[in-house]
Amino acid sequence: GIPRTPDGKRDFSGVYGFGGGGGRGRGGAPAAAGPQLKPGAEKYRVQRGPQDTGRTADCMPLIPPDAFGVPYEFQIIQNKDHLVIIHEYPGTFRIVPLDGEPHQVDPDPAWLGDSVGRWDGDTLVIDTIGYNEKTEIAGYRHSDALHTVERLRRVDGGVDYEITIEDPNVFVAPFTQT
Repeated sequence: GIPRTPDGKRDFSGVYGFGGGGGRGRGGAPAAAGPQLKPGAEKYRVQRGPQDTGRTADCMPLIPPDAFGVPYEFQIIQNKDHLVIIHEYPGTFRIVPLDGEPHQVDPDPAWLGDSVGRWDGDTLVIDTIGYNEKTEIAGYRHSDALHTVERLRRVDGGVDYEITIEDPNVFVAPFTQT
């Protein structure tokens, strides 16, 4: 069966690997339709020159879903108050409060943003704002308006993962990847 915490929530504690390839979840399901760039937002498209060895060459933090798309494992540690996600690459971690408190009013921009978690039945929902503008998502830079909502559901043998990505300054509409 699926492990549970003493208070009856699904326990995500463990070591996982989605097998690499951003935008793929359990079972290697293909990602949903990608983003549609907003008219006039072409400046956000990432352009790589011939000497650029890619988005992971500088070993800087990756935000979801790319944080789960590298071929390195990650670990989740959970108790009733917090969920901690530790990424082997590039050695980053997120602490997600699970106490139902709202986001900070004006969070300082951070590599991995300001995350808060809540339960929707057996699904853990992680809502994140306050990203700095130093990362990319789906081949685009983003603005400080980036907002992500991750939905994690513990299943036999792993985690089902879905993320909805929204940046009204860059994309026409929110889009979802699994």
